[in-house]
Order: sequence, then structure tokens, then C-alpha cells
Amino acid sequence: MIMAKSGITDLAILGGTPAFPEPLHVGRPNIGNRESLLHRLNDILDRRWLTNHGPLVQEFEQQIADFLGVKHCIAICNATIALEIVIRALGLHGEVIVPSFTFIATAHALQWQEITPVFCDVDPATHNLDPSKVEMMITPRTTGIIGVHVWGRPCAIESLSEIATRHGLVLMFDAAHAFGNSYKGRMIGNFGQAEVFSFHATKFFNTFEGGAVVTNDDELATKIRLMTNFGFSGYDNVIYVGTNGKMTEVSAAMGLTGLESLDEFIAVNSRNYETYRLELQNVPGIRLIEYDATERCNYQYLIIEVDETLSGISRDELVRMLHAENVLARRYFYPGCHEMEPYRSYFPHAGLLLPQTERLTRRVMSLPTGTAVGKDEIAGVCALIRLAVENSREFKSRLAML
Repeated sequence: MIMAKSGITDLAILGGTPAFPEPLHVGRPNIGNRESLLHRLNDILDRRWLTNHGPLVQEFEQQIADFLGVKHCIAICNATIALEIVIRALGLHGEVIVPSFTFIATAHALQWQEITPVFCDVDPATHNLDPSKVEMMITPRTTGIIGVHVWGRPCAIESLSEIATRHGLVLMFDAAHAFGNSYKGRMIGNFGQAEVFSFHATKFFNTFEGGAVVTNDDELATKIRLMTNFGFSGYDNVIYVGTNGKMTEVSAAMGLTGLESLDEFIAVNSRNYETYRLELQNVPGIRLIEYDATERCNYQYLIIEVDETLSGISRDELVRMLHAENVLARRYFYPGCHEMEPYRSYFPHAGLLLPQTERLTRRVMSLPTGTAVGKDEIAGVCALIRLAVENSREFKSRLAML
């Protein structure tokens, strides 16, 4: 049962009872049909083929490739390893341009291989790499660009492609947020030399833990397959340097089961998005990011920007208030990769070139969605936000006394 609040003093942070008796997470894993999953797991145990590119991994790769309309899908144990393998397979070195407004794995996948991530600012409207700023960051040491489809909204793909071609740079995409989304009618996964998806448990479509590389480049796909399995070509013939990036059969079973319910997961996310949009549309200073209704979209992220000059309350104050109510809203991607180690020490003045990134890290937050969240929960979350904003002066005054 959700505890209604009649006034500002009812807020849990000011001594009231939390609105939600149990934590409401930004995202809880979607499971799909349990019977189908257990059937596949029993088949795995009967076959005793648990890993090493088993039949379920092969089926999963084919279904992903067919769904996206790409030539090749290589299932990987997780998206971070997938990024590292693609970076290595593409021969990146020196400097690679990336956004700072992304999950830290994007930068770490480069630094892990002693490649310098050069942090570039983003477009404040899209939250993705700003092509005009990318052009300014290119040096003689630049070998590539990694675009990130933040929130699943596609990068400025054509502009980045033109820049990469003109300067002879590799272009790849971190598509961790963008599975099931499209750009100009074409599925994400078909752009750049390769794209990387995350199927981590926090994603709307998951394989427990996992990821995938997709590409239309035959030679690159062959190289990535070798690198994912220690460089083995055949039973005892190693022809290339590699690592262990293989997806297990259990993860593939979860993925195949999830694919059967993919439309249902997206429908729930879409309904949740529309409910949030209606509930928050007249709240001053609270802007829900928009998705292009003409494209396919997974709607897995419910992101708001908080403009304190209009709301009278900061993003961090809202997060603090919601956490006290057991609503575990999250700051994204606070404080920006450039403010995390080792990059904070390596590039102490990077923020001077990242004004939009730093602005977003102070304004953006993610709200709960997914199949574990319904209309009542969303109405409760939005009522809390409205209450705090409508009484922002009193709320801030009382908060300052705590």
C-alpha cells in the first residue's frame, strides 16, 4: 500500500512514514516466461553442454541477427568485455574520442588497453556526442570515435560517420541502452564498423549477465569470434591473440526466453513512459526526456531533467527526498567519467571543455520503470515530486535544518 502525503511535513525525510513500504528500484530484471526458461535449463543439464558456443548460444546469436537485420552477432559474456574485444579487433590505439556522459565502462574499455579516452562534450538536447565538438577534439593521435546511444536515443550517426570518413577514423557505437531501437527505420546495430549491446540484468532485456557485438563486416566478425575464444581456430589451433569472452548456455537460455516476451516488455515500458508524461507535464522545472514516436523504441529509461531555477529544488534534493520514501531514483551519469579515477587525476582540467556534460550531471535523474512498476506506483512517485516542487521554499528551509 502506498502512503499518501497530505502536506510537506508528511515527507519521510522530514519525519513522516515512507510512501512505499519496500524499495522501488529504477529497474528490476524482467524474467519472461518461467516455464520456458526452466524447460531450456533442463535441456542444458540433460545435454551437459554448458558453454563453448553451445546450441542455445548459436540459436540466440541467429535470432538477434535476424531481429536486427545484421549479418553477424557474436554473443559475449558481458558488454564491457565486448567493448574491449571490438576495440582490440579494430586496431584502435593512441586516442579515441568518447563522451564523458556515459557509464564508466566505455572509458575503462579503452584505458584498460592503454588507449587514451578523449572526453568530448554532448549536445544538451540529445545528451549524445556533439559532432561539432568531436571535430575540435581530433588530433594526429586520434584513431577512432565511440558514440554512445544514451537512453537509447540514436547518436547523430550521419554526422559522425562523415567526420570519421573524412579523417580516416574508426567509428563504433556503444549501444548498451539501445537494443530494439531504430534510426531512420533501420535497427540500431547496423551502424559504424560495429555496435555493442548490453544484456545485463539491469537492462529491460537481459541474459542474466551478457552482451553482444553486431556487425555487417565479415572479416571483423571472424576476428572477434577468434578473440572471444582465446584465438582458437579448430580444436587445438590458435591463430590469433584472444581472451575468454564466451556467453554461457544458461545466459543464452535467459536471452531466448526474454526474446519471446520482448514486445510485452516494451509495451509495459511505453505505458509507464506515457503515465509519467501525463503526471509530470505541468510540474515546473521538471522535464521528461522525449523519444521519437516515429522510430522503434524500448522506452527503458525514464529520465527527467530538473531545472532548479524553475522547480525551486535541486536534482540532488529531489533524489534525497525520494530515497527517504523508498523510491531509489538515481543520478545519471554523475559526476561524469572525467571526474572519476584515473581520469580525474590524468585530466584535471577536462571539465573546462565539457560544460554541457557538467550541466547534465547536475540535472539528470532516472525514475523507476519496468514490469515491476505500475500506474499506482508511478502516480505515487509523481505525487511526491509535485509535493516537493509545489512547496519548494518550505521544503528547502526544513531540509537545511536537518
